[in-house]
Amino acid sequence: MQKELSELTDQELLAEAKKMKYAPILSALTIGIMIGVIAWSVWKNTVGLFTLIPLFFIWKIVNGSKNNDALEELLKERGLK
Repeated sequence: MQKELSELTDQELLAEAKKMKYAPILSALTIGIMIGVIAWSVWKNTVGLFTLIPLFFIWKIVNGSKNNDALEELLKERGLK
C-alpha cells in the first residue's frame, strides 16, 4: 500500500484523503455493532462461530486503519495537509 500511495500525484493523494475522511467514524460504528453482536451472543449463551466472526472483522478493521496512517504521513511529508 505504501508503494502505491507514494506513486500518486498530489491531487490524487488529496482525493484519497477526502475519501478517507469518514473512515474512522464508519469503523467505530461497525466495531460498535460487532461488539453488540458479540454481547448478544454471550447473553444468549451461544459462544461459537457467531461470536468469532465479529471478532475477526474487528481485528481486520483495526489492522486496516494502518493504511490511513500511511496516507496521513505521506500528506504531511509532501506538505499537503
